[in-house]
Amino acid sequence: MDIFAITSYQLLVYVHLLAFVFWLGADAGVFMLGQHFRKREKYDLQTRLVLLQLLVNLDMVPRTAWALMVPLSLSVVDAGGYWDIPAWGLALAWIGGGIWLWLVWDAHIHDQTPRAVRDRKIEAWFRYAFTLFYLALGSISLVTGEPLAPTWLATKALMFGLIFAAAIMIDVAFKPVGPQLGKLITDGSNDATEIPLLKTMNATRIWVWIVYLLLFATAFLGNIKPF
Repeated sequence: MDIFAITSYQLLVYVHLLAFVFWLGADAGVFMLGQHFRKREKYDLQTRLVLLQLLVNLDMVPRTAWALMVPLSLSVVDAGGYWDIPAWGLALAWIGGGIWLWLVWDAHIHDQTPRAVRDRKIEAWFRYAFTLFYLALGSISLVTGEPLAPTWLATKALMFGLIFAAAIMIDVAFKPVGPQLGKLITDGSNDATEIPLLKTMNATRIWVWIVYLLLFATAFLGNIKPF
């Protein structure tokens, strides 16, 4: 096969697939680290805090993939001839995805600072906007047949929006962990500090499983194209 015969669509599909693999694969690692952090009977507190730090760092991989999925998915749809997106629309998607990605990493690098708080507030608006965009795109396409005519693709867009919404809910459910973790470090490991933290992590896991199921379903639709 002549490597120069590879089309831009094929390359975009490949990169899109890599983003999916990194998102799901790294997120599985995050999940496993969280599982081990919960085992206070097996690890001392210092070891568990190291596991938690590894979790936070590894979590940057799926967060990076999440931000890149927006311009990548739209570029794949355009290159594949499913939706003729104007050049300015694609440029806007890449600029928006790039800003979102920068906010994610800048907040991580400057964690526990006012700058990180500001970044995450701005980033939240990007997440909300793109979530609404995909939910609307999928819903309108399913009802009217436009702009995404194939039913599988319209359904995938809708499910993509649901993935975004569920991922947002992971952060919402996880929010109490900060104060609870601070109390654990200050007061030490005991039922009073561990049980509330465990409940918060259990609530977060529900949304994690929802994201996993939706990711599997969208991957199925994109590859099998059943309808």
